[in-house]
Amino acid sequence: MKQFIISLLILVNVSIQSQTIISGKVTDTKNNPIIGANVYLDGTYDGTSTNDKGEFTFKTEEIGTQTLVISFVSFETFIKTSNVANLHNLKIKLKDDVNALDAVTINTGTFKAGEKAKVTVLKPLDIVTTASAVGDVLGAIQTLPGTSAAAEDGRLFVRGGSAGETQIFIDGLRVFTPYTPTANNIPTRGRYSPFLFKGVTFSTGGYSAEYGQALSSVLILNTIDKPDQEKTDISLMTVGLGVGNTQIWGKNSLSINTSYVNLQPYLDLFPDRNTWLKPFQSMSGEALYRHSFKDDSMLKIYGAFSYTDIDLIQEDINYVNGFRFGLQNRNLYLNTSYKNKIGNKWRLETGISFTNDNSNVKIENDVINSTENSSHFKIKLRKLFSSRFRLSFGTEYFITKFSEDFNPVNNNISYGFNNNLFASFAETDIFFSKNLAMQIGVRAEYSDVFNEFTIAPRLALSYKVSKEGQFSFAYGKFYQNPLNDYLKFDQNLQAESTSHLIANFQHTENNQIFRIEAYYKDYNDLVKFDSQMPTLTSNFNNSGFGYAKGIDVFWRQNQKIKNTDYWVSYSYLDTERDYRNFPVVATPNFASSHNLSIVGKYWIEKWQSQIGIAYNFASGRTYTNPNEPGFLNNRTKTYNSISLNWAYLIDQQKILYLSVNNALGTRNVFGYNYKNTPDMNGFYDRQAILPNADSFFFIGFFWTISSDNKSNQLNNL
Repeated sequence: MKQFIISLLILVNVSIQSQTIISGKVTDTKNNPIIGANVYLDGTYDGTSTNDKGEFTFKTEEIGTQTLVISFVSFETFIKTSNVANLHNLKIKLKDDVNALDAVTINTGTFKAGEKAKVTVLKPLDIVTTASAVGDVLGAIQTLPGTSAAAEDGRLFVRGGSAGETQIFIDGLRVFTPYTPTANNIPTRGRYSPFLFKGVTFSTGGYSAEYGQALSSVLILNTIDKPDQEKTDISLMTVGLGVGNTQIWGKNSLSINTSYVNLQPYLDLFPDRNTWLKPFQSMSGEALYRHSFKDDSMLKIYGAFSYTDIDLIQEDINYVNGFRFGLQNRNLYLNTSYKNKIGNKWRLETGISFTNDNSNVKIENDVINSTENSSHFKIKLRKLFSSRFRLSFGTEYFITKFSEDFNPVNNNISYGFNNNLFASFAETDIFFSKNLAMQIGVRAEYSDVFNEFTIAPRLALSYKVSKEGQFSFAYGKFYQNPLNDYLKFDQNLQAESTSHLIANFQHTENNQIFRIEAYYKDYNDLVKFDSQMPTLTSNFNNSGFGYAKGIDVFWRQNQKIKNTDYWVSYSYLDTERDYRNFPVVATPNFASSHNLSIVGKYWIEKWQSQIGIAYNFASGRTYTNPNEPGFLNNRTKTYNSISLNWAYLIDQQKILYLSVNNALGTRNVFGYNYKNTPDMNGFYDRQAILPNADSFFFIGFFWTISSDNKSNQLNNL
């Protein structure tokens, strides 16, 4: 017995001697103790948590080389591999996790909508449930600050820039002709429905070096990666019908969306100010095929086709019988993208897009036929060296071939251009801490048509001053080739340019966001010509210049008032330029000094309905009154519009939808047409430029058929 007790004591003593004490103290970079951090040896049950002084201590029987892991929310995980004998009296400083939700974001000039955006001011759902948007991506974007109301046009006018200064990309690849062509005072729409897109990035300036050929803004649309289920969507509308279907098999999926629009039935009920020889009609179709590989790799093939036909006579003070305009347009867009993880934390993204656009336009007795074939090739590599340092670089190639035939009576004139543009870009994101980050980029472009090489540096800096607030600053140089309307007549030009300076403050809390942004843009090398409109005989040069400066404000609150979501956007713009055929420096007629949008949505549980309202205001825009001295010497009255919508869930998968734009029928004036010649008293008579219809009504029935019996098209309305 005595021998047994002695043996037992020896074993206990050996056991105690084989145990190692691991200890230390955990603080942040400011030497503040971190309380409750998890501390353990990887692959074992040995560990503990730090106390109120940030200290820890525990015993282990492990021997030799082991890995100590220390983790805590909002901090980078600490890992140390060493002999357990050396893991005592450690002094450990945890670094802020720059990927945490409360970490700084580089967001100057940028609005993001998507599930992966840390800070979202616009959700994908908003694209299609905003009353004034009528289901159009562009319509929803126009409720954000930085955009100017040009309701008769429909395109994006951003921070004093013309519509041609904004470029649109799908999955990072250029869309060369993103708008549906139309007649004067009939606003255009984007060609692509929101049915196939998961997220949107809208940059009003200072955007990444990855994107170029845009003086003012870029709009980036990202298609859905993986649909959640198979389903069929049916749409019956007062203006047409549509069908969509999604199929999934294995790692493959295919989504198809088709629609037909014909305004004849609507115009029979609600005639407008035009005489229609052929009512507006269009056919369109989209398809998106996806194949998922291992390691999150994916191939996408996207295609879209549209056909538009229109013929009408519009009132015009200089044409006794009205002004005739006819248009037939067909457009094909193809986009293939591939992304893959390669090597150690490298990521490859590559793709190609192709556009074929053909328009046949009849203006009175003249016929103009134009064809554009354009392609975009792109390859991009990204490397995550650490959570604090990321590098991306790539190269891309643009090909554009444009030709046009002008056929006045008994004559034929042909012109056009070919251009190849090569570009390379490099950009790095540096996170000095959770509160300070910098993005440095540069873009180089060579244009074959001008034999011109340009360098465009980009810089953005963001500093988080509190848990909710951060300041951001950005500078960038941007180049863009002259528009096709100029290049088709004269290729002896050079790229137009602008510089952006932006300062931003953003404050975010749960379900609410406030941001204010000031900017200054300096334009140089803008195209000028010496005729009323650009023609083959015009003299072109790059002597134009201008500026734009202003302040944008955005406020959004969601569910602070039960079942209510709303946002307010305000923009102040001061801009002047000397370009096109301007005889003096002046504010262009597409720019409003003040723009205001208020959007509200309310869910009524008892009625199973969502109601929405959107109010848009814009101060008057410039126009030239020949009865007074000066150029662009007058302003129109203010623009006002209130739009309403109502979505009623008949059941979970059937929706009745009603909307009316400009519900009060406000008579908005976009400018004036003046007689070409004065009367006997030397006075030029005029005619107001009005929308073709003061209000627009829409009724639709939307039915979804899916296996879960829950999905519906509320997201697409």
